[in-house]
Amino acid sequence: MLAVSDERALVMLEFWERRGLVEAVEGLTRTAPVVPGRSAPIDSVERELSDYFAGRRGEFATPLALAGSAFQLRVWDELRRIAPGRTLSYLGLAQRLGDPRAVRAVAQANGANRLAVVVPCHRVIAADGGLTGYAAGVERKRWLLEHERARFGDSAGRLF
Repeated sequence: MLAVSDERALVMLEFWERRGLVEAVEGLTRTAPVVPGRSAPIDSVERELSDYFAGRRGEFATPLALAGSAFQLRVWDELRRIAPGRTLSYLGLAQRLGDPRAVRAVAQANGANRLAVVVPCHRVIAADGGLTGYAAGVERKRWLLEHERARFGDSAGRLF
């Protein structure tokens, strides 16, 4: 994974396979230089990801620098409310936001998330339970959901 932060907060966390990763990093360089190095937020998320992948942690406490529209911020806040091992449909997410007609806007905001795993956009699925697009690939999404179900979820329930 690629992690980008400033001194206080994580700005980006993406899988190398993410579609558009180069463009996303280039977008960050328009506002500030991106240089190799370590920071407290990167050290923090590295520890938390290690715990997550080992099945010891399902939620993250690393400070985040979320940059988006007011609507995107609301969507990303709701994503963080989906419990590990659970999923929610795009329609369900739009309903939580109070506008069931906003399914497409929810999907676009979900896709604009730059903080993979930490802001768990992978937990959003199609209304029919199918796995739909994920910038790092549907197989990666499936793996993350199965990992969370095995470690944090209800093993009796249907995940997707």
